[in-house]
Amino acid sequence: MSHTVTIEEPQAKPQVSQTRWCGGRSGAWGNVSANRTYDFLYDPLYIVSSEKDHNQANIQATLIQSKLRRVPRFRTMFSSLFHYPRYSVYWSKADPVPSFISREWKGHEERHREALQQFAATDTSFQMPKEVCEDPDVTGKNRYKYFERPFLPFYQHMPFNVVYAANRAEPYTFPPPPAKYLPVPSKYTVGTQTDYRDAEVQTDPYSPEYVVCQDTIPELLTLATLTWGRGLPAGQAEVEMIERAREKRAWEATLPSLSDTTQFEKRRRMMNAMERKEWAFREQEIEKLQAIRLEVLKELLKKRDKNQNEVSMARLNAQWSTLQEAKEAKLAQIQHAHVSAMRKLTGKGKNIEGKLERRNIIKDYSDYGSQVYGPLSRLGRFPDNNSEDFVVKNHYLSTYEGLVELESCLPDFVTQPRIKPPKPKVTTTKDGFLKRAARMDRELAEVHKALLEKKNKTLETKKPMRFLQRKPVPQPRLPTPTLEMSSNEEEDIEMAVIYLQKLLRGRVVQNMMFEGKEKRLELIQELRTSHALQEDDRLVKKAEKQVTLALQRQRNLHEHKVSLVENHLAGLEGRVLADMFDFLSKELVRLQEERRVHALAMLAERQRRMREAEESGRRQVEQRRLQEEDLIFKEVIKVHQSTVTSYLEDIILNTEEHTAEEQARAEIEKMAQEINDIAYEMESRRTQLQSEEIVAELVYSFLIPEVQKDFVKEKVRTAQRKHILAAHEIIHQHTEAMLEKDFVEQQQESDTELLEGAQDS
Repeated sequence: MSHTVTIEEPQAKPQVSQTRWCGGRSGAWGNVSANRTYDFLYDPLYIVSSEKDHNQANIQATLIQSKLRRVPRFRTMFSSLFHYPRYSVYWSKADPVPSFISREWKGHEERHREALQQFAATDTSFQMPKEVCEDPDVTGKNRYKYFERPFLPFYQHMPFNVVYAANRAEPYTFPPPPAKYLPVPSKYTVGTQTDYRDAEVQTDPYSPEYVVCQDTIPELLTLATLTWGRGLPAGQAEVEMIERAREKRAWEATLPSLSDTTQFEKRRRMMNAMERKEWAFREQEIEKLQAIRLEVLKELLKKRDKNQNEVSMARLNAQWSTLQEAKEAKLAQIQHAHVSAMRKLTGKGKNIEGKLERRNIIKDYSDYGSQVYGPLSRLGRFPDNNSEDFVVKNHYLSTYEGLVELESCLPDFVTQPRIKPPKPKVTTTKDGFLKRAARMDRELAEVHKALLEKKNKTLETKKPMRFLQRKPVPQPRLPTPTLEMSSNEEEDIEMAVIYLQKLLRGRVVQNMMFEGKEKRLELIQELRTSHALQEDDRLVKKAEKQVTLALQRQRNLHEHKVSLVENHLAGLEGRVLADMFDFLSKELVRLQEERRVHALAMLAERQRRMREAEESGRRQVEQRRLQEEDLIFKEVIKVHQSTVTSYLEDIILNTEEHTAEEQARAEIEKMAQEINDIAYEMESRRTQLQSEEIVAELVYSFLIPEVQKDFVKEKVRTAQRKHILAAHEIIHQHTEAMLEKDFVEQQQESDTELLEGAQDS
């Protein structure tokens, strides 16, 4: 069900006019004109589907509102030459959009709001910020915004000085007489409706504003991610997703709380079971996606093969057409050369001796094929130059009024032809049998088709050899045997054998002649009958001829019947063999396809297993990464806690030190004041002897401690010198031993190298 909401924009934004939103499937239409190119920035009701469409609208607005300005040049203002242009082009720096208007897409804020809603739906502890909607009431403080007159685009294009034309009374025309056939109109008016907006944008259906009560999360807000075209209208997959979300929310409601430590093990088991269930569902989804991808891959492979075949055929056809054109051009050239050569030879043949003959005018005019009646264009004569003199010029054919008058004189069946559908050709008799003529036509068509197939069938050319082949060497001919006669008896036997061979050959020739006579006996008798002279012999021959003709007719009838039976049997055998071969070929193709599909299925199964293994590996890596992140997070929290503790300790210690310092300074100042008072009082009462005693005590307290301090330092230095000397002796002892050992080893190595060099030399 579609609903319509009409909103008038307030007066604060006069550049935005009325906008009509239609919900449902029809989308949204708006009155968008050329002077409203920045609606996507100003109009809050102008919705684009993505950031790509927003950028496209921005580009269109930039192209429409071109910043190029033409400044005429006064010296060459009326010039049409390329090197003296009439104007110059410069780039205008003025921007029609103010700087405080944001050119960014508004969908990021909506996505952020949707993400917050999803997080609030999953986490119950998250507090969703309350949305404050603007007061849309017409009454009250916003009433002044609804007194703006609507923007009508056509008012701009209407001039101010409009003079309406006076209504003229058209002359009365009499209705035409009724015709037998209704006139056929030449134009039709068909109403159309579009599902798209004039700005080439399909927006989402209208969604009204809403206010969410505090501490409530409606279930409908969990579906905020579903938009028109991306989940709406909801299908089977969306319904299953909603049911799973409801089950998960019900499961989360049954989970024990984290504050209850006794139910921690039960919570862990429930979460593990839910995780296994989700992994199983994920594996099913992956298998479905793999099956769909496999089908898509098959379709893409078929499409690729088809495209490749089409490209190959197009390339072959183009090459064939090119070669054919070259062949035709070559043949035309050869034909032209042949005609020219034949014409020259014919001309030379007419005058072999090369004598000059005078023109015979009588002969030229008596011969209608001469140059007088049909001159050749290659000799420079064009007889059709003045052909327009013979064109028929008629008033009825050259003017529109004449054509109208001629059309009015023509009958109706000429201007309005009557089309009669052809009757189907009847090929069957009343009893339902096929007519002989139709049967004959079908047989002739089959024979013609078979002949064409046999004619068009091309023999496969032998392909050239790709590899070298060994040519066998013929064996040498055996030497001709020679017979050597050793005695006269052998010679007599040889002559007897030769004579016997001659007799056998003569008998063979005699038998061949006899067989030929028997085969051609009828011809011999026919020759004898043609030379018969007696009447009786002629009658006998005539009777024999009639008997022979009757026998021939019977034989022809028998052969015709036998040929018909053989033809029917051959047709039946051919049909059976064709069906059998067709079945066998289809079975072969089916088996091949089945094997290919089985191989593809095995490959897909292997790929699926490999992907499962990769997925399990990624899952383990993800689990290890989560554990590492947990440990890192714990360490970071521990470091933060220790940092905060140390920071607080430093602050406390500094505060204590500062406080103690201030208290000590105050006490010291107080004590110094008291001591000063006492000292001033003692100074006023002190004698010379007391002053000398005080000086002696001060000298004693300064010198004696310094002497004792130097004595103690010397004593400590003497005690430490013994230990340092002992450590030096131990270190140097081991170091000297190691240096001696290294020196001995280097000496041995140098000796062995010298010995090896001496042996080699």
